[in-house]
Amino acid sequence: MPPTLPSRADFPTGFQFGAATSAYQIEGQSFGGAGLSHWDSFAATPGNVVRAENGAIACDHYHRWAEDLDLLAGAGFDIYRFSTSWARIQPEGRGAVNPEGLDFYDQLVDGMLERGLKPALTLYHWELPAALADLGGWRNREIANRFADFTEIVARRLGDRIWSAAPINEPWCVGWLSHFLGQHAPGLRDIRATAHAMHHILLAHGRAIEVMRGHGMGNLGAVCNFEFAHPADESPEAARAAATYDAYYNRFFVEALFKGRYPDLALEGLGPHLPTGWQDDFDTIRAPLDWLGLNYYTCKRIAPDTGPWPALKEVPGPLPKTAMGWEIDPQALGHFLRMVSREYSGTLPLYVTENGMAAPDPSPDHPDDDRIAYFATHLAEVRAAIADGVPVAGYIAWSLLDNYEWALGYEKRFGLVHVDFETLRRTPKASYHAWKTALDARR
Repeated sequence: MPPTLPSRADFPTGFQFGAATSAYQIEGQSFGGAGLSHWDSFAATPGNVVRAENGAIACDHYHRWAEDLDLLAGAGFDIYRFSTSWARIQPEGRGAVNPEGLDFYDQLVDGMLERGLKPALTLYHWELPAALADLGGWRNREIANRFADFTEIVARRLGDRIWSAAPINEPWCVGWLSHFLGQHAPGLRDIRATAHAMHHILLAHGRAIEVMRGHGMGNLGAVCNFEFAHPADESPEAARAAATYDAYYNRFFVEALFKGRYPDLALEGLGPHLPTGWQDDFDTIRAPLDWLGLNYYTCKRIAPDTGPWPALKEVPGPLPKTAMGWEIDPQALGHFLRMVSREYSGTLPLYVTENGMAAPDPSPDHPDDDRIAYFATHLAEVRAAIADGVPVAGYIAWSLLDNYEWALGYEKRFGLVHVDFETLRRTPKASYHAWKTALDARR
């Protein structure tokens, strides 16, 4: 029997379902007067991205947005979680606004509302205008003011029609993955740059919340990613390595947002490199939130290692893997929903804002059953958390479309809808139809 998804009726009344995308991954950066982003230059540098692929055309959502919104509505989703491209709206990251860029998002939001979809805005999903990267990007404290200015532009134009908004998607990826591991733009490997970026991301988040509140916008939240750290063995050294990983991956940002501090295990390495006066910024960083979003995909096995802090390494694990090589560990999603509610967010509504898997193109050998099973097992964890009293209010699948998967180019496919990157034809997969069956009618 092929796997099935739980139905809408299996969740509390009012529970919301959605699907997500991000601007650079689907829109086509070469259209509509968008400026260059640091992803364009990162991809143009040999060795950074598979086949040096970029988001110049991507899924051409810029011209095909109506078709894509029809797919969302046709599946019965309630929410469309999308992001704005800073470089599309402000090509230099400051100063002049590109009217065509704002017009695009204006019609996109109206298109969602016309189809009964709730617009869930993420202001920033990793795509920094290249001109701001030239000035130091997230390493430069001034970026918090520039991000506040960008937020002002978006809030003034779209704020009256947005259902929910969050400033920055997955701050760990913007900070650590991009400045310490060097796997995403700007591709740095520098602990001082990392510490500055991670703090300035949070400062920019707080400034953006202030701006949106000032425009009367409500339902404002934050979206953090989580990845369970299993000690590689039963030794005390492995336990400490896993705790360190947990501190800088899972706790650094929520600890700042809700408690106005950074974890001690993270400060052991990052503390000496944080910007001067960082302790004075928590009043801004702790701007009140209306909800918290959790992005969850996988777990890691963490072992101690030689060398400087954090002195750890990832080792292979035993669970089944996705096409990304990521272990499938749905119980960890349940763990994070309970832990975050218990230790940080309290009664605040939680949303699973991203969850999904990369799998091969559907074929007789790969009929999309693995993706359906992935969603089913993770939705079961959401239901169990709700039964335990965790205030989970919604679940958003990643992703609506196969798209540009950052440093992996167009090779890994997370979509509910297959995209032929030659013709750009959209073809719903079995997982799309499984969602349509589970959601039945939208209301």
